[in-house]
Amino acid sequence: MSVVSPWRQRGQQACKCLAAGLLAALVGGCALPDVGYYWQGARGQLQMLHAARPVAEWLEDPGLSPALRAQLQLAQRARDFASQALALPDNASYRRYAVLDRPAAVWNVTAAPPDSLQLHQWCFPVAGCVGYRGYFALADAQAQARPLAQQGLEVHVYPVPAYSTLGWFNWLGGDPLLDTFVRWPEGELVGLLFHELSHQRVYLAGDMNFNESYATAVERLGTQAWLRQSTSADAASPAWQAAQQRRAQFRALTQQTREALETLYAAPPAHALAPAKARILQEFRARYQALRAQWLASPELAARPQMAEQSLQRLDRWVAEANNAAFGALAAYDLWVPAFTALFAQQAGQAAPWPAFHAAVERLARQPEAERRRTLCALMPERPAACDGAAAATLSSATR
Repeated sequence: MSVVSPWRQRGQQACKCLAAGLLAALVGGCALPDVGYYWQGARGQLQMLHAARPVAEWLEDPGLSPALRAQLQLAQRARDFASQALALPDNASYRRYAVLDRPAAVWNVTAAPPDSLQLHQWCFPVAGCVGYRGYFALADAQAQARPLAQQGLEVHVYPVPAYSTLGWFNWLGGDPLLDTFVRWPEGELVGLLFHELSHQRVYLAGDMNFNESYATAVERLGTQAWLRQSTSADAASPAWQAAQQRRAQFRALTQQTREALETLYAAPPAHALAPAKARILQEFRARYQALRAQWLASPELAARPQMAEQSLQRLDRWVAEANNAAFGALAAYDLWVPAFTALFAQQAGQAAPWPAFHAAVERLARQPEAERRRTLCALMPERPAACDGAAAATLSSATR
């Protein structure tokens, strides 16, 4: 399940979402009134499963392009590595490939009040309550967004190249590789697979921050492990490291902006909330433009100016459209990643650190919510605002 990082939106980092309604439609659960939503989810998922063919069949096709052949082979090596080295599930997922011929697997809708980063919640029988809703057609997502905006909420609609069904459909072939992401650079592609498979290993219904931060930590740590042993690491690793540095800079900028907005919303001025908010967002966009210019001047991107400009287009769009819903969704990817990274480091002395790490995460997921949050806060190298006072209460309500 997931909201999406704007880096993932621009096609350089893993991204995903759980179109949770399709699970309710296909595996049963509560009788809920929004039949149209569940129907589009079930239909979209079944169409995707029907389009997928085993990777082995694609590789037998003499007309397959050399570039796609190499990417499918890479994906299968990474899929084996995920199970053998990272203790991620060994099942049918990512053993098949589907051509969708569209720019995204699904489109997510998120919404938040004009004076809060707390996301509007939708609740599903299997996935629990989450801060987004996924649609297989952009028009359907936009139709969902309109009444939310009419209610006075700030709405964000964004494309998602991949999503996880949490292993529920492995009996039908599992989550397939898709043409929406299979051509990504090596570090990005393998990271996506590790991220998505993490959701099949540990998933805590109703706690998006926990799930996304855990999967993001596995993605980063797993990609590092992959590149250490990859025969093509000499070419892939520098590009991945440079991309990680850019993402770290962008994460720092968005985190500072979120904190400024949260401070403003916690004690808003009597008559000047909108202008103060506009100034924060204006500064955010100005600082992004400075970062963007710095990135384009780097040796890696300066050598490919046209490709670099194209790769930044979706990130540019995210920044231009950024609102409370966008910042609220983005927070789920970042919040507890340092805590999970620290938890992994604690397993370094184990004979099998990855199974020990996942087991520790499973134990953490079984803790009551307040205890789980205290444990995560204690693992953080630097205590975030989310661990203190009102911010912690807001976080608690946002995870349900």
